[in-house]
Amino acid sequence: MSSEQNPRTDTTDASGPCPGRLTAAAALCGLEGLALLAGGVWMLVLGLTGDGGDRQQAVTGGITVLVLALLPLLAARGLLLRRSWSRGPAVITQIMALPVAYSLLQADSVAIPAGIVLAVVAVGSLVLLVNPATTRALGIRGPGRARESEQR
Repeated sequence: MSSEQNPRTDTTDASGPCPGRLTAAAALCGLEGLALLAGGVWMLVLGLTGDGGDRQQAVTGGITVLVLALLPLLAARGLLLRRSWSRGPAVITQIMALPVAYSLLQADSVAIPAGIVLAVVAVGSLVLLVNPATTRALGIRGPGRARESEQR
């Protein structure tokens, strides 16, 4: 099929520069994905080199975290490419990060600074992702606006 027969509705005109808020949101999502990737590899290595009792649980946990790292990494790539679908996974990632940050803040250890950083990144990312400039850059219309443009 030619591009005239199958227009792409998931992206806007990407010829201009990516807005700063969108780039910042993509960077934060990408950093979260890289942190998850590093944590998953670390868990996997510890599981494979550790004692036999916790090996299966550590390997399973490491693989799970590695798979979970794909969500923010794909969302970050989609945000940079101005794909409208990418905002959903990015928002979901931030919402999932908030309870993790809260549990880290409840710890009585060096996890507290990590919880603070994670909470700041998650809230900051959410603010950037729901910002009207980001929404416009991704070509996302608000409720009822799709009908308005169809009636014109």
